Amino acid sequence: MTSIPQRPLGKSGISVAPLALGGNVFGWSVKDAASTGKLLDAFVDGGFNLIDTADAYPAWVPGNRGGESEELIGQWLKSSGKRNQVVIATKVAKWNERLGLSPGNIEAAVDDSLRRLGIDTIDLYQAHEDDESVPLEATLGAFARLIEKGKVRAIGASNYSAERLHQALRCAESQDLPRYETLQPQYNLYDRAGYEAELEPLVKAEGLGVISYYSLASGFLTGKYREAADAAKSSARGAQVVKQYLNPRGRAILEALDGVASAHGATPAQVALAWLIARVSITAPIASASSVEQLQDIMQAARLTLTAEQIRALDAASAP
Repeated sequence: MTSIPQRPLGKSGISVAPLALGGNVFGWSVKDAASTGKLLDAFVDGGFNLIDTADAYPAWVPGNRGGESEELIGQWLKSSGKRNQVVIATKVAKWNERLGLSPGNIEAAVDDSLRRLGIDTIDLYQAHEDDESVPLEATLGAFARLIEKGKVRAIGASNYSAERLHQALRCAESQDLPRYETLQPQYNLYDRAGYEAELEPLVKAEGLGVISYYSLASGFLTGKYREAADAAKSSARGAQVVKQYLNPRGRAILEALDGVASAHGATPAQVALAWLIARVSITAPIASASSVEQLQDIMQAARLTLTAEQIRALDAASAP
């Protein structure tokens, strides 16, 4: 299998393959260590290395409290011996048990995450959401101490507005603190406007890496939901997906995806991810899979090269 070119995560010195595996499914639709291990092995064996999770994953599942995803990834890291083959990204701030970005919370949360993951250093530690109740210099100062202690290699931001991200970057610069090297925004072929209007110009100007989430619009861009009745295909979120995306614009996007997929002998999911991978500002879109078969499908996106004409067609069909 040909190797996959790596891309820099901002100026962190860390490089990753252009597709990240979403750890939100571990402890949710992927329930046990054996199933988790099969997916992670297949991902690494496929030439990929960025695994994204959070301390809060998946606290929303009845019977869970949070931390299950990190624990399952940690069990795999221990049993597989593949720690040096992967980049581990996790997050702090959104879990009810470790809420916010105060220095005390960050310092407690990182130790919890390191323990669950069974590792000494988190490669990319991300603020899961902004916390305007804490001064930026206090938050960045706490992250700086984690980097000094070797607990964290680089930091990133998720769900930040362009204004707040800009403020955080200027704060890091003026106070000589580590800066957010990555942004994790919601971005896909359907949800374009929010990222492209203000965040994209900023990350390009600042040289940040971008790890986009909801890359397949909760499964809509796989082509799984084409009629209202298809909501039943996912008990977890089918009704919400149909309500949010199945409209004239959504149907036009699916039609464009079908056309490009047909030309390549590919699937709509592969094309939707290849469109993201081809965008200059995107480092690695995050996609989740609950079976090895699903994972093998989406990993092919990194080897799918769209023509300029095909990208224009997808752009036009999905224009915000």
